[in-house]
Amino acid sequence: MIRTETLAQFSLFHGLPEPLLKQIAAMSAEVSVKKGGVIFREGEKADKLHFLLNGSVALRVKLTSRPDSVTVSFVSMPYQSFGWSGIVSPYHYTSSAECDEDSELLVISAEPFMKLLEEHPEAGFKVMRRVTEIIADRLRNSRQALLKTI
Repeated sequence: MIRTETLAQFSLFHGLPEPLLKQIAAMSAEVSVKKGGVIFREGEKADKLHFLLNGSVALRVKLTSRPDSVTVSFVSMPYQSFGWSGIVSPYHYTSSAECDEDSELLVISAEPFMKLLEEHPEAGFKVMRRVTEIIADRLRNSRQALLKTI
């Protein structure tokens, strides 16, 4: 099981109380994915939140005007989160995530995580505000990447 000290390194969980971090740790799983492995695909039902422990993950989208996917962002720094679609309606991944190298991930099922946040609204507010920051950052990255393809 992941240690609460490790969870506290993720910006999404900064400042959350230790008892809450323990509950999050209990619902977390560590997963290894080999280079080239697909973590999730664009359009699939999103039911998990993902965190990078080490490695590198490329986030890619398909364009109707091109046969290949376009990389819109890289998650390559430890303690970054991705797959936020698991906790944001309509709960479908907006990109595909593929490992550019062997990677270690932390995965949290969205449903119990959201129930926990609902039980702790102050912490839930902090987490969801941070999720909006991640979404805004990815939107900026996506826009820049897509403008380069035009």
